[in-house]
Amino acid sequence: MQPTEFLGFYAERFDTVELNSTGYRLPSADQFRRWADAVPDGFEFSVKFALTRLDRVTTFFERVLALGDRLGPVRIVYEGPRDDGTRSFVEGSTPDGVKIAWDFRDESWAGVEALVQVNDPAAEPFRYLRLRQPPYDDEQLRAFAETVRDPAYVYVRHEDEPTAPATVERLRALLQ
Repeated sequence: MQPTEFLGFYAERFDTVELNSTGYRLPSADQFRRWADAVPDGFEFSVKFALTRLDRVTTFFERVLALGDRLGPVRIVYEGPRDDGTRSFVEGSTPDGVKIAWDFRDESWAGVEALVQVNDPAAEPFRYLRLRQPPYDDEQLRAFAETVRDPAYVYVRHEDEPTAPATVERLRALLQ
């Protein structure tokens, strides 16, 4: 398959994808528009934002909004220690209707409530769950499926071996 055909192929089989590469290099608004145009109605892109500097927040949101109704949750990866001012700034800079899932990497954020955090199965109003340790056997997937409540965005780590699509299909069957 040609790389230009892959996104359409993927979007025919799944309803969301996590754009991890955006955490390393932010594409242009035109690129986000091209991606949005390549997928059917109802498909959503979850976009990673590696928060290192507050002066990049506005540019990030300006560009990802080019996804239009294809924009799913924004996963904000923050490596720093707890700083409620940073959190408040980001939340205040987030356009209305954009869903945020915080991916805190510093233990000082433990116990922070009233926001969606990655891999919190009790988060409200949605869950952002990432399976990062493949491969998964049926028992592991069954136990995970028991924790999932709608609405949930679930992403499975892609490995060199193409096991993630099969894992997602098995998980879907368990969730039905």
